[in-house]
Amino acid sequence: MHKYEVVLYWSDDDDAFVAEAPELPGCIAHGDTQASALENINDAVALWLDTAREFGDPIPEPRRGLTTA
Repeated sequence: MHKYEVVLYWSDDDDAFVAEAPELPGCIAHGDTQASALENINDAVALWLDTAREFGDPIPEPRRGLTTA
């Protein structure tokens, strides 16, 4: 589990739950349920971090005190 903040909301436009990791630009996932959106954002965060490491991009530190995603 990663320690980045996750924002979860319903999107009428997408007809799905959307989960975003605001500290990681462009790191967004969706799902039919809240649980699936959270599972998908965990995968997206892992991929975001792996890609940043691969290309030597900076990785922001998680905000203090948060333990989601």
